[in-house]
Amino acid sequence: MKAAYLGLGSNIGDKAATLAEAVARLAVTPGIRVTARSADYRTPPWGDTDQDWFLNAALGVETTLSPHALLEAGLAIETAMGRVRERRWGPRVIDIDVLSYAGATIADERLVLPHRFVRERAFVLVPLAEIAPHLVIGPETVAQALAKLDTTGIERNPA
Repeated sequence: MKAAYLGLGSNIGDKAATLAEAVARLAVTPGIRVTARSADYRTPPWGDTDQDWFLNAALGVETTLSPHALLEAGLAIETAMGRVRERRWGPRVIDIDVLSYAGATIADERLVLPHRFVRERAFVLVPLAEIAPHLVIGPETVAQALAKLDTTGIERNPA
C-alpha cells in the first residue's frame, strides 16, 4: 500500500453532497482505502474568477494502484458524476486531483507529481494541512508552504 493525497473541489450544485459522494465513490474503488478526510472549506475561485465559490477538501488514501491508475480512477469518478471540461479553471461539478503519491516525482503528458500547483494554492493547502501538515512536497512541508500564502476568503464550511 502506498500513501497518496487527493484534492477535491466543487462549485456547481449541492457542493457538500457532491464532495461526500466523490469520497464515497473513492472509498469503494478497488485498491483505494480512505485514511483521512479534511473538513470542507469554502474558497473563492482561483484562476478564472468569474464563477461561483468552491467547496474544497483533501483526502489521505492508501492505495495499491499505480499513480496513473489512481489518476484514472479519479477521472472515471468525475465523468460518472457528470464532470464536463468546458474551460480551463472553470466551473466544475467535481474535481479530483492527485496531489502527492508516496513521495514520487512524475512528469509526463498525463500526470505531474507532486501536483504542479499544490504549493501555490491556499485552497488546496488549507484542507491538506488539516490532515497532513508534515507531508513534504518539494522542498518544504505542507504547513511551511501554506504559511507563505494568503488564505483570505477561505473558511471552514459549517457542517
